[in-house]
Amino acid sequence: MATVKVYNMEGAEVGSLELNDAVFGVEVNEHLMHMAVVSQLANKRQGTQSAKTRAEVSGGGRKPWKQKGTGHARQGSTRSPQWTGGGVVFAPKPRDYSFKMNKKEKALAVKSALTSRVAADKMYVLDSLSFDEIKTKKMVAVLDSLKVNKALVVLGEKNENVVLSARNLPKVRTSLYNAINVYDIVKYDSLVITKDAVAKIEEVYA
Repeated sequence: MATVKVYNMEGAEVGSLELNDAVFGVEVNEHLMHMAVVSQLANKRQGTQSAKTRAEVSGGGRKPWKQKGTGHARQGSTRSPQWTGGGVVFAPKPRDYSFKMNKKEKALAVKSALTSRVAADKMYVLDSLSFDEIKTKKMVAVLDSLKVNKALVVLGEKNENVVLSARNLPKVRTSLYNAINVYDIVKYDSLVITKDAVAKIEEVYA
């Protein structure tokens, strides 16, 4: 079983934690991780883009000039794609970009992402993380003590002061243990996670 150091909010090492290999020590499946990221981004797309084809634009019913004898190239309609005001070739239409992954695939993708962070020594476990007031400086101080810049902060339970303290930091995102996803884990350089969140993640995914 992999063992990671446990830090306090001042960045001092206060112990160690053994991780469950069924969650944090699986064989990394990059294909499923890629699928999970593409799926999440695709599911976010509105898919409302639309343009008119030559069949849908108004006008252009009459042939603009006769076929021969004018010196112009032959034209059948003023609403052909090459004309100003004409239709669009292969015009985009509203569509649904989303696709689904199986539950087991999603779970393995998350476990692969978590394992990759452990393997890269980019997972920092805190014994606890809580503030008595909303203060961005306090969150910055915690991250600086861990020498972390761009981080996903995972909490075991909702803490409004922590969430609001991190909200103004452009390179920091907070998430509850049951809302983590592959996109966020791989997007942020480091994973800062509380000890209780590790236990709850192991309960969910083990």
